[in-house]
Amino acid sequence: MSSKDQKAPDEQVSENTENVLEQQMNAEQADAPETENVVDPRVAELEEQLKQAQVNERDAILRARAEVENIRRRTEQDVEKAHKFALEKFANELLPVIDNLERALEVADRANETLLPMVEGIELTLKSFIDAVGKFGVEVVGDINVPFNPEVHQAMTMMESDQHEPNHVMLVMQKGYILNGRLLRPAMVAVSK
Repeated sequence: MSSKDQKAPDEQVSENTENVLEQQMNAEQADAPETENVVDPRVAELEEQLKQAQVNERDAILRARAEVENIRRRTEQDVEKAHKFALEKFANELLPVIDNLERALEVADRANETLLPMVEGIELTLKSFIDAVGKFGVEVVGDINVPFNPEVHQAMTMMESDQHEPNHVMLVMQKGYILNGRLLRPAMVAVSK
């Protein structure tokens, strides 16, 4: 026998053992993917619960962010309105002063030469007063020959008129005022039929 064929019995056993171990390892590796595909139902349930919890958490975070954004936006609007309409009460208190200056001009005797400087002074005072409140967003509603608008006009009477179109303001009894788009006082008017 040749030296190759004559191996020691120990060597043959160890070689056979190695072959058997190698085959077992290959078999285990072949079985491993199958066992990985078979998932414990409890693990699958827990994974599904985890996914659902993540979705719920993400949804809660988005809702919280949206709520914070809405609160921030509402607060900004409230502050803006507070700034815009802070003068509302003050402007309402000034309206009778304007009315009194206008009434003084209506009854003033313009034919009397000695009173003419006083009348001019009242006119200038009224003009500067209206300009001053106008700088803060107060607008006068007192035009005639405009369509009647119930949002800014208060009809005191309706009159027949050939000179005015129907449903138009023909006489302003008391001027109205608007502050930054909000009605302070409606204009009291006579409307044509």
